[in-house]
Amino acid sequence: MADNLSQLLEGFAIALSAKHLLLMVAGVLFGLLVGVLPGLGAPNGVSLLLPLTFAMDPVAAIILLTSIYWGALIGGSTTSILFNIPGEPSSVATTFDGYPMARDGKATQALVFAFLSSGFGALFGVVVVTLLAGWVTRFALLFSPVEYFAVFALAFASFVAFGGGDPFKTAVSICLGLAMASVGMDTISGSVRLTYDVPDLMRGISLLVVVIGLFGIGEVLEGVQSPVAPRAVATRLDLAEVGRAALRWPRYWIALLRSALVGCWMGIAPGGPTAASFMSYGIARRVSRNRHRFGRGEPEGLVSAETADQAAGSSAMLPMLALGLPSSATAAVLLGGLMIWGITPGPTLFRERPDFAWGLIASMYLSNLAAVALALATVPLFARLMQVPLAINGPVIAVICVLGAWSVAGSPFDLWLLLGFGLVGYAMKVLDYPIAPLVLAMVLGDRAEDAFRQSMLLSGGDLAVFLRTPLAGTLSGLALACLAVPALRLFARR
Repeated sequence: MADNLSQLLEGFAIALSAKHLLLMVAGVLFGLLVGVLPGLGAPNGVSLLLPLTFAMDPVAAIILLTSIYWGALIGGSTTSILFNIPGEPSSVATTFDGYPMARDGKATQALVFAFLSSGFGALFGVVVVTLLAGWVTRFALLFSPVEYFAVFALAFASFVAFGGGDPFKTAVSICLGLAMASVGMDTISGSVRLTYDVPDLMRGISLLVVVIGLFGIGEVLEGVQSPVAPRAVATRLDLAEVGRAALRWPRYWIALLRSALVGCWMGIAPGGPTAASFMSYGIARRVSRNRHRFGRGEPEGLVSAETADQAAGSSAMLPMLALGLPSSATAAVLLGGLMIWGITPGPTLFRERPDFAWGLIASMYLSNLAAVALALATVPLFARLMQVPLAINGPVIAVICVLGAWSVAGSPFDLWLLLGFGLVGYAMKVLDYPIAPLVLAMVLGDRAEDAFRQSMLLSGGDLAVFLRTPLAGTLSGLALACLAVPALRLFARR
């Protein structure tokens, strides 16, 4: 550990150069813009600037790209809170309580809580990366497809058990999400599934199109039927309100620590930020004394989702650097950049290129602080957007949704999908079916299916393989216990 800290200090000497500091600020500002615009997202934002880094030295290039990543993760919460449109898939859980808070005239408080929680989660994740850089290499080697599927199964089962709604409706939403995740090319056999002779479906259904449709268009349709007049939340740059919200934020320290631990686990494991935010929100809803307020503007739900989101995003860098195993889409893009720059990630990276590895980790501390500061500076400006009536911001939201869906692949078919999922989102809200489990299943569906089929190939079709190793057996046992919770509750009521 002492060796890690000494190398971290050397990394700060690299990251604190004027050139790298300017790249951090520029990357964070671009990332905030990427996060606010639905449809772009961190992976697309990093991909847009990746070609510009080919002529840069690898340390400067990775600092620029990761700064975009941190800015996008924090900025994704802005439209989630103000307009119920997740700027990032990982910001979906933020909408559950962030948007009701903004609608009730607490937009400034919601934004401050979100940004401060994001900063805490990110820094917690970076500390974990600093301390576990050596140990995680040995631990992650224990994960085979069997353990990966057990983690995914636990994520699904915990949502059924602790999602807070009807377990049957939650299970239906998960099944719908898994079905949509299986549309397109099968990654193992190469066969085409569930396309119904529609060529555009061969590439699958874009998660971002689904999310924008379910939440953005669905919210506009719901608002047209039962418009809610927004309360005036700010008429000027009220820094005093920002300060008061910042002083109230530490009250949720238990949720902050719990969510940061969940986020780091899901970041190092193959879950990623989206699964981490859902899981953390579900756990918080289960254990909180204010569980009845979740989904109606409970700050603890917002804090839990944002903290886990950022903690997972930061800690996801560890398996990418130490093992070359990206646990998120953005980490996969960054991994491609490393290969282009001639750097091979893996257990030997920290020994062969300590300047690169520790310079990056040091920059993660600085760029996350810059992201929080710049995000907080924009709070009053964004909060004032809630004064705009639905007759004006409704069409604006719809246009943003269309532009976001078009930016995914430039396909007219995606616009029809956007409209279709907008109607589905509206119907699910009317029928009280939860949307979050559907999104979670789409996020994890491909990886869960691949892990399951690989496990079956390794075991010759024996399901007992999920109970044979201590790690897989523990995770599988927890998943089965979660599935038994709804039945036990029903039995207790009777």
